[in-house]
Amino acid sequence: MVASDCARAYRTNSVVTASPGQLVLMLFDGVLRSLAITREAFNRPPDDMSRIAVINNQLVKAQNIIAELQGTLNLDAGDGKFAREMYRLYDYYSHRLIEANMRKQVEPVIEVERLLGEVRTAWAEMLKQNDRNSSPSIRNVA
Repeated sequence: MVASDCARAYRTNSVVTASPGQLVLMLFDGVLRSLAITREAFNRPPDDMSRIAVINNQLVKAQNIIAELQGTLNLDAGDGKFAREMYRLYDYYSHRLIEANMRKQVEPVIEVERLLGEVRTAWAEMLKQNDRNSSPSIRNVA
């Protein structure tokens, strides 16, 4: 098995064995990875013929992942307020990325990357807290 096959098998196994919360974290990571690639493509020389294609493809990929994040929201859970707020945030991110793609401007990408990075950090912290709260404590038996 070549290295790329091993990496693909590892990624597949990671997704199959991940909890729903970890899957959402993976989606955040995917969006942020696409935005980082986009930002780097904006720094390429204007005469680089692949620059525009990379920007477009990565922004579309980021928008698709954001749409998937929107799809994970349960608007009926609790009073639904949190989910509706997150839905609106994801909608804002998508619109900013459309703007970045249409105008070929890096500023909206940087903004969404920063804001989504903050949401990702909060989500990861929430997962850690849940893991700590649900892990059974180990006591010394004397």
